Amino acid sequence: MSAKTFELGPGYTISRVIRGGWQLAGGHGAIDRQQAVTDLIATFDAGIWTYDCADIYTGVEELIGAARLRLASERGLDAAARMKVHTKLVPDLERLAGISRDYIRSIVDQSLRRLKTERLDLVQFHWWDYAQPRYVEAMGWLNELRLEGKVRNLGTTNFDTPRLAEILAAGIPLVSQQLQYSVLDQRPGNSLAALAAKNRVSFLCYGSVAGGFLSDKWLGMAEPATPLENRSLVKYKLIIDDFGGWDLFQQLLQALKAVGDRHGVDIATVASAWVLEQPQVAAVIVGARNQAHALANAGIMDVALDAEDRARIAAVIAQGSGLEGDVYTLERDRHGRHGSIMHYNLNAGKQ
Repeated sequence: MSAKTFELGPGYTISRVIRGGWQLAGGHGAIDRQQAVTDLIATFDAGIWTYDCADIYTGVEELIGAARLRLASERGLDAAARMKVHTKLVPDLERLAGISRDYIRSIVDQSLRRLKTERLDLVQFHWWDYAQPRYVEAMGWLNELRLEGKVRNLGTTNFDTPRLAEILAAGIPLVSQQLQYSVLDQRPGNSLAALAAKNRVSFLCYGSVAGGFLSDKWLGMAEPATPLENRSLVKYKLIIDDFGGWDLFQQLLQALKAVGDRHGVDIATVASAWVLEQPQVAAVIVGARNQAHALANAGIMDVALDAEDRARIAAVIAQGSGLEGDVYTLERDRHGRHGSIMHYNLNAGKQ
């Protein structure tokens, strides 16, 4: 591992900052497709050559596929091969009870078509409801596709410690788990990190800037009134509330600002650099609205925090109540504050 690369699996290396795809799915505003492809290639040129998407992110696999084709046509197949693309497989909640090998295969084949490739670099599997217990069986079917050569690496998304242990015990060769990790949310650092270390599973982390809340924009701002602008802000405002509330959040922003000033970077860069330093973390997944944002994100890999920086941030975190439970436990309660805002059947009608 270097400051800028990480060997996620044998012979498979990624950039330590991954370009997120959620912002390209249309929920954050209209997407200019041609400009989006140009921006994706600018991200590549900035040193972020790993991309994250999902079967349920409307149009995003197709955009990344178009960027891959353009790289190949303009710069050759070697350049296109350097682009690493991680997708997710998210079966709809209503399909879990009747999930089948053919259903899993159909989504993988769909992603292959959209991404214009013969093999998916990494498929990250998500499961909405543990009361439907067939996630290990479904992961076995995904592993069959790996053995066939359609998938290079397998990962999971948002599984808690006991269920991740079940999957590993079944002999599924996981290289990664995607999960939420930030200065506001340290749930992955508990039991899951120990299990992951024992089994050489690395973390790919979203939420490191809490949907934009962890940024200079919010320093000194009054607590926002509802309704918030988008579902991402709604989600992360709940995280702030559980962390310890708006006043403590402002103290955290002040600490991050002080650290950023020492390094000549902004709050968001420090927040993501902090996550990169945590045990088992391979990379952070950050979104970008434009080329300038992508170039700024590349700077995350250049920041090396020192003991004084870490102590300043830790002092504020220690005042917080912290988020309860294992990874994604709060979000799995469909009747709770966190789970009630989720969308559970996003694959319906997309195949």
